[in-house]
Amino acid sequence: MGSRHAADEDGRQLAAGIRGRIGAEIRQARRAAGVSQDAAAVDAGMSRPQYGRIERGEIIGVTLVQACRAASAVGLRLGLTVFAEGDAVRDAGQLRLLERFRGHLPQGAAWRTEVPLPIAGDRRAWDATVGLLGRRAGCEAETRVRDVQAVERKLALKLRDGQVDIVILILADTASNRAALARHREELRGLLPLDTREVLRCLRGGRLPGASGLVIL
Repeated sequence: MGSRHAADEDGRQLAAGIRGRIGAEIRQARRAAGVSQDAAAVDAGMSRPQYGRIERGEIIGVTLVQACRAASAVGLRLGLTVFAEGDAVRDAGQLRLLERFRGHLPQGAAWRTEVPLPIAGDRRAWDATVGLLGRRAGCEAETRVRDVQAVERKLALKLRDGQVDIVILILADTASNRAALARHREELRGLLPLDTREVLRCLRGGRLPGASGLVIL
């Protein structure tokens, strides 16, 4: 019963947050376009009071259709995705990948694995962290990249919340990963500007890179 109650409460809180964010984005887009609530409501096929409640995140049972119509009326397209809560359990391939990366670290590097993010109640953790000369890198290991954008979002949020100076994405050297990078490397360049050679050259020199990067091993 305890876990069921916790899931129910978590679900309610999560839904409230999503409603609030969707409503705020719709309201901002409407105001930026100079459109009144009355006009937006007409385009969305609903009453002005209902539209206003969607903007304020007040309709607990708002449907996806209603939210999509409200967003479309001000030039937005509502998107939805789901992802694993917290971080996935590391598999043997990821652990081997982390150990290969560790082999490139200089003497004196502080190496820790499964490092929780410093936020109470947050279930995320860095796969590993590396400390050198007063700076710290958060490391994430991926044996297979299936969704580059999802990886980018995850890393950006961890970099924001994880109290590290840089992030290093460690990828297994496979044909599928190299193909994914060939298609999407430039999309990651803003978050991970450095490539394998530059990252490893800095580590061989006994220091962390000056910016985030990715390493293929």
